[in-house]
Amino acid sequence: MEYSPKKLLDVLNRNNFKFKKRYGQNFIIDENIIDAIIKKSNLEYDSLIIEIGPGSGALTKKLAPNAKNVLCYEIDYTLKSILDATLYQHNNVKIIYDDFLKRDVLSDIKNYTYKKLYVVANLPYYITTPIIVKIIEDNLDVDKIIVMVQKEVGDRFRAKPGTKEYNSLTIFVNYFFDVKKILDVSRNVFIPKPNVDSIVVQFTKKDDLITLKNKDFFFKLVQDSFSQKRKNIKNNLKKYDLEKIGKVLNKYGFDLSTRAEQLSLEVFVDIANSLVEG
Repeated sequence: MEYSPKKLLDVLNRNNFKFKKRYGQNFIIDENIIDAIIKKSNLEYDSLIIEIGPGSGALTKKLAPNAKNVLCYEIDYTLKSILDATLYQHNNVKIIYDDFLKRDVLSDIKNYTYKKLYVVANLPYYITTPIIVKIIEDNLDVDKIIVMVQKEVGDRFRAKPGTKEYNSLTIFVNYFFDVKKILDVSRNVFIPKPNVDSIVVQFTKKDDLITLKNKDFFFKLVQDSFSQKRKNIKNNLKKYDLEKIGKVLNKYGFDLSTRAEQLSLEVFVDIANSLVEG
C-alpha cells in the first residue's frame, strides 16, 4: 500500500477506524519521511526492532526488510485488521496488542536472537517520557532509540546547559545516551494533522557511563535541584550538605547562588558523589 492521504483514508474508512484522542493517534502519510528515518537510523539487519505504536503500519512495513525481527506494541486493538492487511507479507513482524508501559518487555524478547536491539516509535506527547524512563528502568539493553516526538519534547532531550529547555529529564537521558536530532518533521505529514511540528531524535547507548556511587541518590538530587526552576541551588537543595555542594561548585567556577540549568551532567555527578559516603 502506498501511503498517500487518500489511500490511507480509504483503508481506514473501509475498516471503520476512528482516531482516538486518548491515544494521541496521528498517522504519518509521507513515505519520503519514513524512508529518511530508515536511512538516517543506520539499522543493522541482524537486529530486533521494538516498535511502539505502529498505527497503520506505514513505518513497520519499511522496518521489516531492514531487521531480522520486528516486535510491535499496539494499544488499540481496532487497528488489527488494518495492520494485518498492511503487513501480511512480512512474517518477521509480531504485534502484541497491549500497553507497552504494562508489559514485561524482557520476557517478551527473551526468545529472540539478535546482535542489536533498537526501539523505534512515533510517540504522542503524553507518553514520551514514561516510555523512555521505562526502557531505562527495565534495563533494556538497547543500542539505539529512534523516536519521533513533539519538537518541544525533542529539544528538551538534547538541550544544553544554560538553555530554557534544559531540565532534570535532559540530565537523566543524557547520563545513559548520546542524543541528537536526525530529522525535522512537519505537522502536515500526519493524519489527523497535529497542532505542532515534530522531530526525530536518536538516542545512542553510551558504552562507558560516568561512575556514580549511588545512582538513585544522583537522580533524586537532580530532580530536587530543578524542583523550583526560578530558585537557586542553595534554596532547592537546603536539605543537603550545602558546604560540600559549595566546594564542588567552586571547582567549576559556580557557587550556591547558581541555578540548576547552568550545571552540566558532570558537575551534578561530582556533587552527588561528594555527598555519598565511601
